[in-house]
Amino acid sequence: MRVGPQKGRGQVSAGAGNGVEQVLRQVAPGRYDVYEALLRSVAEGHLWMLLWHGQAGSPDAQYGNMEVDGLGYAPCVTSDRELAASGWNRAHEVVPGRSLAASLYPGRWGLWLNPHAPGGGVGIPWLDLRRIAGGLDRLPAGPLRITEPVLEIPQFYALLAQHAARTPAVRALRRAWVQPAVGAAYLAIGLDLYDTSQAAVESVRLMMGQVIGAAPEGLPVSTVALSDEYDPVGMWMRAHARPFYGHEVGPQVPLAGYGYPH
Repeated sequence: MRVGPQKGRGQVSAGAGNGVEQVLRQVAPGRYDVYEALLRSVAEGHLWMLLWHGQAGSPDAQYGNMEVDGLGYAPCVTSDRELAASGWNRAHEVVPGRSLAASLYPGRWGLWLNPHAPGGGVGIPWLDLRRIAGGLDRLPAGPLRITEPVLEIPQFYALLAQHAARTPAVRALRRAWVQPAVGAAYLAIGLDLYDTSQAAVESVRLMMGQVIGAAPEGLPVSTVALSDEYDPVGMWMRAHARPFYGHEVGPQVPLAGYGYPH
């Protein structure tokens, strides 16, 4: 462990309880339903963050960090009991899970729960912290399987291109087929914009509203802002998907695994 990410905010009393441990005991490879339940518990509960430097509440306090499969994680424990079992002899602070997620994911830090436990504990990658911060029901459950779409819907793509040509904010459109770990697969349309002002974004929203009704019945369609450097679908599109409208804007190399462990 070495000096790691800056501490989060929203410290609470060390006696605060949460349901994380109950779900944590059920986590197993391939049990994405249980993992989703763990994310919900973290969002609604609290975690005991291990401070590598400083004291709880001090401006210079920093979490420890660890690296697994090339990704960074801040280690934490799930209760006073686990804190004692870990043998941690420096300071700690108890932080609400949702605010913790919001403070860590922009720096691409994940959380590692109970690394001292038999089996090494459980890691939550930064992209899942992004989901906790932004809403688990709003963002797709990963890891995501992302490929080129194989649907033969040229009329829909042509209509999108026609409307994009009449929307000055749109520089290019890309596409991908996304299969979340939990939930239905969907067609993602990547929006590469010249301008991300409120007026420009509203014009693109209206454009998509005019076109979306022409999508084949039963086909889920979602949009992705390619300016969002934290979106895994956007990362994949920038690296692999050539525009079906507009021009190539140059290759961009994504993070390994698009933010998830291999």
